[in-house]
Amino acid sequence: MATATTTKRKPRANKPEGQWKIDGKEPLNNDEAIKQDDGGLSAKQRVIDIYSKQGFSSIPPEDLAPRFKWLGLYTQRNQNLGGEMTAKLSNAELQDEYFMMRVRFDGGRADPAKLRAVGEISRDYARSTADFTDRQNIQLHWIQIEDVPTIWDKLESVGLGTLMGCGDVPRVILGSPVAGVAEDEIIDATPAIEEIKNNYLPREEFHNLPRKFKTAISGNARQDVTHEIQDVAFVGVNHPEYGPGFDCFVGGGLSTNPMLSQSLGAWVPLERVPEVWAGVVSIFRDYGFRRNRNRARLKFLVAKWGIDKFRQVLEEEYLEKPLADGIPLEVNPGSRDHLGVHRQKDGKFYVGVKPTVGHATGEQLIAIADVAEKFGISRIRTTPMKELLFLDVEEDDIPALSRALDETGLYSQPTEFRRGVISCTGLEFCKLAHVTTKARAIELVDILEDTLGDLDVPISIALNGCPNACARSQVSDIGLKGQIVTDADGNRVEGFQVHLGGALGLSPDWGRKLRGHKVVADEVPDYVIRLVNKYKEQREEGEQFRHWVLRAEEEDLQ
Repeated sequence: MATATTTKRKPRANKPEGQWKIDGKEPLNNDEAIKQDDGGLSAKQRVIDIYSKQGFSSIPPEDLAPRFKWLGLYTQRNQNLGGEMTAKLSNAELQDEYFMMRVRFDGGRADPAKLRAVGEISRDYARSTADFTDRQNIQLHWIQIEDVPTIWDKLESVGLGTLMGCGDVPRVILGSPVAGVAEDEIIDATPAIEEIKNNYLPREEFHNLPRKFKTAISGNARQDVTHEIQDVAFVGVNHPEYGPGFDCFVGGGLSTNPMLSQSLGAWVPLERVPEVWAGVVSIFRDYGFRRNRNRARLKFLVAKWGIDKFRQVLEEEYLEKPLADGIPLEVNPGSRDHLGVHRQKDGKFYVGVKPTVGHATGEQLIAIADVAEKFGISRIRTTPMKELLFLDVEEDDIPALSRALDETGLYSQPTEFRRGVISCTGLEFCKLAHVTTKARAIELVDILEDTLGDLDVPISIALNGCPNACARSQVSDIGLKGQIVTDADGNRVEGFQVHLGGALGLSPDWGRKLRGHKVVADEVPDYVIRLVNKYKEQREEGEQFRHWVLRAEEEDLQ
């Protein structure tokens, strides 16, 4: 009797991930092919010589996307397309003939001349739009290609620019907005930020990464640069043997696969921060996954390798010598923002104020510059919490300065609701968005203040237009992720999935997703009011909002 025989299949070979040092540099997708054919920054001269003279229709698709990102330019969304079209149309079909322009403020360093210049550009070329971002930048909208060279010239005249504001490059470097002046500073990181900005970023070797790369460097005890969600972050520590220096974290990020950064377990002296930064970026360049852009972030490599292997490769292949072992970072449990009045180490003060959800106008930026000059203030800072700080204020000037800033539309004493709300660009301009966010966030704050007044504990509320979490919905007390939902009458309308109790800092956590619970956009204010009132009814003494959320019954969170 014959017996059946089976043959074992050979295991299927894994597809190459596009890791340059392992798989070679053969492009595995269209973006990689475009980048290798001609680098992103090459498009700058074509903007000046050709596109600004011949108009939008003269721009070829491969420059429009992706190369224009290297120039700090994205096409913005066509105003006539609702959120239901986001998943149905291509990027080319969604885009308008106008641009979002991102102006870099590395370390958040600004002054009256810089704010005035951006304000005048906003007024004259951007329909008076201006938004402070949680990357310490300012974004403008409605930019026409014909005006870009003139705008670049004006920015350059005050030491600003847009290059590498977007794209597969190291983007703006977050820094403590009170570096060099704060009483609670461990170490001033400004020299490292300046060295990276001036001597490393211009190098072509860092201009073609697998995808975007986010950096934060702060020596402040408040740990004020959201280090847990950066690709690389340096956080000030005071080592018992070596003194002030930095702990280095790698592999953080949000979006659809959120991951917290991990410490290398090393102590990095100030003078080696640029070298270590370059080493981490180079690992990403050489070993990062390039085939699938959804996995082309450093966090996926760190997750695959583990932190021990990552440090080993960094030290053996990219650094001149190994790093000293560090001590575990003690997380600062207090607030990370810089709102209010704070004494500087030189005896003067800095004053932190809030623009609601970071929104401003060109005329407002000019007015803010006028106020700063009136009070002799030459140093202004933007922050990762979308605040504005005014440094070197004389004590006697604080009340008058605060009043003058309030008159420009800023808030020197915001409620906890206004202090804690954040939103992304949303449907108004973003081609990825499903819902309107910024206008809803501004309206939400007004309604909460009118109905509830204020709250006696901090509360963070994030409105995101899509799952990419640009407004940090996964690490907010109340995170609202935009999507198209079905209302009570069966209509497809704007709405949000609810995510509660997320946090950075002490006990970082992604919080609690209410499965199946979605809120129609128009009902968000009523929902938040209901949630806050339930918290006030049920909280225990000293209990923060997020801690109540994590223990509350689900029906109380609906």
